[in-house]
Amino acid sequence: MSLAQMLQQSGVIESMAGELGIDPQMAKVGAGALLPAIVAGMGRSATGGSGGDPMGGLGGLAGAILGGGGGNMLDAVLGQSPTPTQQGNDILGNIFGSKDVSRGVAGEVAALTGIDENILKKMLPILAMAAAGYMAKNASGGGQGGSAGGGALGGILGSIVTGMMSR
Repeated sequence: MSLAQMLQQSGVIESMAGELGIDPQMAKVGAGALLPAIVAGMGRSATGGSGGDPMGGLGGLAGAILGGGGGNMLDAVLGQSPTPTQQGNDILGNIFGSKDVSRGVAGEVAALTGIDENILKKMLPILAMAAAGYMAKNASGGGQGGSAGGGALGGILGSIVTGMMSR
């Protein structure tokens, strides 16, 4: 099961669609197109430490996730109030390095999907929070730990950590 499917089953796609005022199908397509860039960015961040320190990248990413409340970020996305996207922007800053890269990702996905670039720019921090929050919840044994979804996320995190350790 893909991360996009797990987020859909958890209600993130519906919640995000409602918050952004878009059709759930459009939110699903946008999320499916944006998530690979977010996961790839997390992988690069986890393996690209600075100054020869392989833990530097992972430490920065972990700091952004834990500083954002870990699994509580998923709850913030699923809540009734508008998502406080600063935490998501912090994660995006950590994994992409600059707003220009985030804008570039949104532009490329807009060209591929036909979804308005401004909608995708709003989607990015929400998805980053949801993905990081979902991973943090499952990594800590909360939420749906032990389910097939938790195993798949563990596999994603495992491949990031394995890639980091093999460098």
